[in-house]
Amino acid sequence: MLGDIQVPRQQFLQFTLEPDTNLILPLFQLTEILTVPLGQITPIPHMPSWTMGVHNWRGDVLWVIDFGAFLGLTSWHLQSGSRTNYRVIILNGGVPFDLDPSQRRRSPGQRNQMLGLVVTEVKDITWCETDQIQSPPAASIGSDLAPYVRGFWVSPPGVMYVVLDAQAIVGRLMTTPRAASS
Repeated sequence: MLGDIQVPRQQFLQFTLEPDTNLILPLFQLTEILTVPLGQITPIPHMPSWTMGVHNWRGDVLWVIDFGAFLGLTSWHLQSGSRTNYRVIILNGGVPFDLDPSQRRRSPGQRNQMLGLVVTEVKDITWCETDQIQSPPAASIGSDLAPYVRGFWVSPPGVMYVVLDAQAIVGRLMTTPRAASS
């Protein structure tokens, strides 16, 4: 169950991580999708291996995370294929997953936390009936992924997607950028 307020139909961004992991995030929790050339993410010393560094995004410092490595999957640098760019999903972690669309406005002066996730591939935008999102069985997901999972959704062609919550991801990663090496 997504909470007390149910939004019957939402748009989600489909993306993948290696190995063969299909994920979706609510579109309203995203700010932008970037293509960042290799070399434009500045590494920061003494950070966890999944922290790729920072990127100058519209004059702001954007922390960039290797999302696969963070979740205990294949690190971006260990994936097959030669690439010249990173695919970065910018999360807007200030918007709760189950918030009614009319409630999604920020208060004056409130600044949302932004975070960039490097992913293997960005797929498409899809509509999802939120009442079809099923709670995850405890044994079906790893402990690294569990805090960020809202459930599973099976698309009409039969592909299973892990439904994530950007607010939970940003909340964990942005509260401890220097302490994240623990």
